Amino acid sequence: MDITWDGTALVLHGAFDVRSTWEVRAAIYACLEDGDTDVVVDMSEVTTIDATALRLLAVATRHAWLSGHHLTVRNPGTAVRRMAHLTRLAHAIEVERAAATA
Repeated sequence: MDITWDGTALVLHGAFDVRSTWEVRAAIYACLEDGDTDVVVDMSEVTTIDATALRLLAVATRHAWLSGHHLTVRNPGTAVRRMAHLTRLAHAIEVERAAATA
């Protein structure tokens, strides 16, 4: 798992699973502690995800909300959305809505 900052979001690259949750957790919580801004996690480059990783996102979303921030997931792929529904965590993760084009 590689994590980069593109200026507006944490961008995750690769497999997001139990082996990488500590690294992603540290990056998310560092962003929440560093400033007054909300956190966006771009998952367009995530190839696979497991239930542990989704639980991390759900807990971090709640933590952000309790501290007066928002954590939003951007561009979750089909595999991410499918796993979120299978684990019944889809309601606990805020997904960024795409702007409609005319």
